Formats: sequence, C-alpha cells, structure tokens
Amino acid sequence: MEKNQKINCTVETCKYNDCEKQECLLEQIIVEPVQGCKTKNPDESMCSSYDYQHTDED
Repeated sequence: MEKNQKINCTVETCKYNDCEKQECLLEQIIVEPVQGCKTKNPDESMCSSYDYQHTDED
C-alpha cells in the first residue's frame, strides 16, 4: 500500500526540516515511544530520525 503522506515539522534544529515549508525532507521517519512516559498524550512519542543541524554558532 503506497500513500503520499506529508510530514509537517516545526523542529528548526533538525537538518531534515525545510523551515520555510515546515516539512520533513525524509521519505520516511521512525517514530519511537518515550521510555517511561504513559501520559496518553502526544509527548509519549518522538521522531527518532531527528538529526541536529549544526550551525556556525555551534
């Protein structure tokens, strides 16, 4: 089953984020649970495909 889903992203420090469009540039992402978090809210998961975008300020 092939879908054309769009992944929106507002994490400006991730190198896969197109900040102008607020879109993830990866074809697929990996979402993992946050260990020990059982709030039944969105904070129970995270994008484990995140990769820090190094800047000149670092």
